[in-house]
Amino acid sequence: MMPSGKSRFWVKPGTKVDLSDWPTDETRGLSKSTGKQMLVDGQERLNELQELFRANDSHAMLIVLQGMDTAGKDGVIKHVVGAFNPQGCEITSFKVPSKIEAAHDYLWRVHRATPPRGIIGIFNRSHYEDVLVVRVENLVPKDVWRRRYDEINAFERLLADSGTVILKFFLHVSPERQKERLEDRLVNPRDQWKFSVGDLATRAKWADYQKAYEAVLNKTSTSYAPWYVIPADRKWNRNLIVSEIVEETLEGLGMAWPGLEPEAEGVVIK
Repeated sequence: MMPSGKSRFWVKPGTKVDLSDWPTDETRGLSKSTGKQMLVDGQERLNELQELFRANDSHAMLIVLQGMDTAGKDGVIKHVVGAFNPQGCEITSFKVPSKIEAAHDYLWRVHRATPPRGIIGIFNRSHYEDVLVVRVENLVPKDVWRRRYDEINAFERLLADSGTVILKFFLHVSPERQKERLEDRLVNPRDQWKFSVGDLATRAKWADYQKAYEAVLNKTSTSYAPWYVIPADRKWNRNLIVSEIVEETLEGLGMAWPGLEPEAEGVVIK
């Protein structure tokens, strides 16, 4: 399902993606003040749609967030997912696999974290680390990570066939904006805890990671689990676009409020 008004950010299946062709700073002509107000105005509708989603209990939704360091995964969770009732969403952050997780296939821990019907699940990083980090850092042989694209497509097909609506967002930040944000983390007392020297090692492999992301977008954007490339240089704009796509997707499910259960018909409360 492709939100009609956001097709410019959708990676059409089979597209040959070159990330240098995708803007990191597109604002669609909106000013910052207008965009931030639109985000605030849309939060009430997102909250209502989530409640309707829970009441219908007919689908699950999985939102996947990927991007380079400082692209804004945490920011999207705070400003977009923050509109949801916490009882109806689950947030999972995937870090280095634990000893138990590493003893299973790479999708084992991921499948366990997928949301049930009525719940919106958010992955802060995801199973895609197993064709990104492992590829760039040479953690597994090439023939292993190469077959994972098909395995991931099959996994997401299973989820979709089982009623999970999947939205995948690549938060596309420029190296110049990342530099600014990393420098800010060095000097801002409120953000210093976010800084890791390891981020600089990843930054040094920027071109390799961009190539790995292009392969992901090329091979795993499908009709049932689409990728969207979101301009992430401006935080307010990034958050607004993600919010609009989530809202339009929920609207597109054609949900209605369930009526009374049969046993409640004619009940008189004394």
